[in-house]
Amino acid sequence: MTQQYLNLPVIDLADSKYKRKEFAAKMVDSLENIGFLFVDNVPGLDYDKLYQCNQWFFQQPDDVKKRLTRKAWNPENNNVYRGYFPVVPTEPSRKEAFEFAKDVLPGSVSPDNWFYEKSVWPKEDGEFPFKKTLCEFYELMHKTALELLSLCALGLGLPEDYFEYMFRDKPMSTFRLLHYPPWDSKPVDSAKIEDGKLLVTPDHADTEYLTLLATFNYSGLEILTSDGKWAEITPRPHSLVINIGETFAKMTGGRFKATRHRVIDIGVDRYSTAFFFTPSFDTDVGFNILDTKREANIGKEELFGPYQLRRMKYEKKYFEFRDLPDILFL
Repeated sequence: MTQQYLNLPVIDLADSKYKRKEFAAKMVDSLENIGFLFVDNVPGLDYDKLYQCNQWFFQQPDDVKKRLTRKAWNPENNNVYRGYFPVVPTEPSRKEAFEFAKDVLPGSVSPDNWFYEKSVWPKEDGEFPFKKTLCEFYELMHKTALELLSLCALGLGLPEDYFEYMFRDKPMSTFRLLHYPPWDSKPVDSAKIEDGKLLVTPDHADTEYLTLLATFNYSGLEILTSDGKWAEITPRPHSLVINIGETFAKMTGGRFKATRHRVIDIGVDRYSTAFFFTPSFDTDVGFNILDTKREANIGKEELFGPYQLRRMKYEKKYFEFRDLPDILFL
């Protein structure tokens, strides 16, 4: 079978202040029909420095990673949600990752709500400011995501600040550094797919609201097109890949597409970063934002936190989340 390639639509943020209606319409069209797009010229985003963060972490020795490893893989640690998770040889999802978030104020959430657990960080040698640099990138991605949602709102005929309240107080957004090592001579059977390809991330749709992905010009990301065929996204240097998650899709009544995608083994070590932009735990995500009839949404309240846990642990059963403890939702 011949490999299909896909060039995604592009939004250039350098012109977004002057072409807002044009870009808003383009963004809505992209999310309705593809679910993915590129974003160029994100203000302040230094891809080389972000890649340096990625390389710095994954070059750390195993004992450094062990001290940050989630409790599911290192019972000596207390962190269950943030931190590091390793490659699991028996899983088709062949990746290791480091995750962090913006810490909330002590006492502002229940200590049992591990969605807000404090991020853990590696010790630094003073030569590279790993934590400081990544925290700055977190704020930059948050700001960028809000700008993209402003364009979405404008394109949908809503006030530009319509979505801001969902992310204003204690958003649950996660920043993830990723390393995909290539398969060795004995990949697991569940990683083998058509045309002799091997998976390093099985096909899925994100659960979150919006994903901002830096691929550092690596190939391997494929999406399921409307004709039911897989197409590889042609890499675009110094551009973010944007896609929406199921939460946003369901809040538009399916008008926006949470497109299924996967990552293929490219035969060399592959690196990326993902910013999963998510609302606060208590945000109601159970209604259709496009339904103007108030009575249509009565009795449909669904908090994002319980929804997110149900989807990623019990329904999708991602290997990195299967062992998360339950939370007693009050």
